[in-house]
Amino acid sequence: MPRFNGRLPRRKPYYRTKYGCAYLGDAYDLCKEIPSKSVNLIMTSPPFALTRKKQYGNESADWYVEWFSDFAREFKRILTQKGSLIVHVGGSWSQGEPTRTLYNFKLLDSLSKRFYVAQEFYWYNPAKLPGPVEWVNIRRIRVKDAVDPVWWFSKDKYPKASNKRVLRPYSDSMKELLRGNGNYYKPGKRPSGHDISSHFNEERKGSIPPNLLEFSNTDSNSQYFKRCRKAEVHPHPARYPEGIPEFFMKFLTARGDLVLDPFGGSNTTGAVAERLGRKWICFELVPEYLRASKFRFGVSVQN
Repeated sequence: MPRFNGRLPRRKPYYRTKYGCAYLGDAYDLCKEIPSKSVNLIMTSPPFALTRKKQYGNESADWYVEWFSDFAREFKRILTQKGSLIVHVGGSWSQGEPTRTLYNFKLLDSLSKRFYVAQEFYWYNPAKLPGPVEWVNIRRIRVKDAVDPVWWFSKDKYPKASNKRVLRPYSDSMKELLRGNGNYYKPGKRPSGHDISSHFNEERKGSIPPNLLEFSNTDSNSQYFKRCRKAEVHPHPARYPEGIPEFFMKFLTARGDLVLDPFGGSNTTGAVAERLGRKWICFELVPEYLRASKFRFGVSVQN
């Protein structure tokens, strides 16, 4: 089978760039046109099941798992054997109550029947506004939500991955330890039962990141927003920061691999993939959001 280049043969892209194509239409229908075992990473933040309906469209918590199951079947078909599915899906509150729904954990349980759960991640957004207003700001009986789950699923128990590509700079104290100035470091078994080897303080070009990802979602002065304002186009109201797709693309893919975002929104995923040299496909149902997403690519967009 010839290598899939990310172009749907029966569809004209809404726009394309050097590495990718954005398509206008229903994600489920468009996924059917992607060849089996051709996508290395599906990176997506589908519409959440929120109490209040948003202008970009979102399913109810009661219907959510069933709604997503059709997509999950197609996702498994089009992923390569070593490919991964990343699903960022936040929680929601019960209608009129200061209690939580469990729809996102039900989704986790449902997807675990099709995929392996490779690992759970959590996105901490320190800039997130307090809410829900009734319970957090007015009655003061809850604290604000600032963490969203991000699930990593895979078709294989050993998906393509390397944490060497996402190492973080060492802290000052770790640098001291590596220089031999950490008198407190002694190999051996700790009271907790952990056995710390003599290799712990070897230089490895950075520290391994945790599964807590901290990124502020404050892009109101980004180039995307500025160009939207200039063109008098409404930006997508629910964007995630570039740091999330960037982390997973570096962790789970290599240059030239193919990344799909089936619920593209403002196409943050495509913009990051373009910068990192990954091929990408974006699907989006709302023409206005897709038109605005061009602004993430500057002059490199072709209609």
